Amino acid sequence: MDDFLSPDLLRKVLSEFPKSEGKTYFDRSQERLKYQYPPSEWGGPITHSLFSAFNSDAFVGFLEEMTGISGLIVDPSFVGGGLHETKRGGHLGVHADFNQHVRLNVVRQLNLLIYLNENWEESYGGNLELWDKSMKTREVSVLPVLGRAVVFTTTLDSYHGQPDPVMCPPELSRRSMALYYYKAVEGGLDRVPKRTTAFQVRPRSTDQVDWRIRSKHFLDDWVPPVVRRRIKRI
Repeated sequence: MDDFLSPDLLRKVLSEFPKSEGKTYFDRSQERLKYQYPPSEWGGPITHSLFSAFNSDAFVGFLEEMTGISGLIVDPSFVGGGLHETKRGGHLGVHADFNQHVRLNVVRQLNLLIYLNENWEESYGGNLELWDKSMKTREVSVLPVLGRAVVFTTTLDSYHGQPDPVMCPPELSRRSMALYYYKAVEGGLDRVPKRTTAFQVRPRSTDQVDWRIRSKHFLDDWVPPVVRRRIKRI
């Protein structure tokens, strides 16, 4: 959705955007030069007020009406969400997101991304890619321009990412707002397989398999808890 919010409002968010100096970031084959800023690092009242509006009953009602998913639950702590930034040369491989919010005892349903990049040129890249379930075809590519919003369902095979390195000038970066919405599951989380971020490999690419996470998911699904505890000690 283009022009999701007014440019003037988003420029105010940009004026409050946190500085990256001294902050930690992801730096491995699957995700590089990517920063996440939680609420404690947001710079001012406009940003806090806007995130609060996205968690309001009125906005959640809008999402429910648009998607047909009822009973959406917000995350007031914005785990994994908030403000995101990727520096020049950085990327985020195609993946399916973590699916459980254990503290709230809910399962993830929707992602909302709002981009904050003014005068962003196609040559800068940083496109959001949405892939099919078989990881054979890139179905959608979204240039992250100012005011553009993307909403998509979060499942164990909703593969998406920003896999190609950002090529903007060094004084710029790829910035966005990220919010996640959840739903309670009848019977609790024990009925749902627990997944952390699961990276995928694109065909005919140099993407690398994340064997650590694949091994973890295999152990979680097939190895009894008492055996898993012994393996972890070893």
